[in-house]
Amino acid sequence: MRIVSLLPAASEIVSALGLCDALVGRSHECDYPPELVDLPALTRSRVDSSLPSDRLDAEVRRVISEGPICSLDEEQLAALAPDVVVTQEACAVCAVSYEQVVDSLRRGACRAQVVCLRPSRLGDVIGDVRRVAEACGVARRGESFAAELSGRLAALAARVRPPRPRVAVLEWLAPPMLAGHWVPELIEAAGGMALGATPGEPSPYVAWDAVHALAPDALVVAPCGFDLGRTLAEAQPVASRLRSLAPRILLMDGNAYMNRPGPRLVDAADAIAGWLRGGDVPTNVGMSLPT
Repeated sequence: MRIVSLLPAASEIVSALGLCDALVGRSHECDYPPELVDLPALTRSRVDSSLPSDRLDAEVRRVISEGPICSLDEEQLAALAPDVVVTQEACAVCAVSYEQVVDSLRRGACRAQVVCLRPSRLGDVIGDVRRVAEACGVARRGESFAAELSGRLAALAARVRPPRPRVAVLEWLAPPMLAGHWVPELIEAAGGMALGATPGEPSPYVAWDAVHALAPDALVVAPCGFDLGRTLAEAQPVASRLRSLAPRILLMDGNAYMNRPGPRLVDAADAIAGWLRGGDVPTNVGMSLPT
């Protein structure tokens, strides 16, 4: 079995299924588990991700208006001769599209099975574990792992006691954006009341006044694609504004734990649940906004 994963969350799923050794190619963003970085990267972005948030947002809008943000190395993909290629149709910004992959495989005369992930809800992510496992020939392993993830979420839900704290999650800071898709359900699983975004729907841009009007008891800041260090750097210039929104503020490694529709979403729910109950979060996951 030869597997190419063109989505970071898919790489995490494949690895969690015990198939890391079967991976032969990845996207430029697939960085977990760490050993994947030695694999050839088949994609690259046309956007400089080191730009400040406001400029990065504007540049993404500009580039996507002209065509795909990510390019795919068709020649290298064909040379790898994969049996399975995992891609996505959930986000035009985060990875190459399903259409790009299918067209590239056709031009390269490659007959790989294409698994296209379209997660929008937390349950979809667990369903994708089963779909990837089945395509890779380990369906029973996928059922077991999916059941484990579901069981962990159910155990969290069983510990929830009212009143639930009101929680807003910011997926971007300049301009502000509330986290949609699977994040509201993740917050509910962690014991909070998710504010401002609809489960399963895209993340909406909002005004700062609108976030203030939500009156959150707690604020989670997890910008899309940013690790914890980058999140801290982006939050510091607006720290006073953030503190005006909620009495408790958690900065998170959104790239690893909130934005990717993969297994570590359950780790994020577990960490947030503990934080909402007054505990600390693992240092690799998040930190309180420094005073």
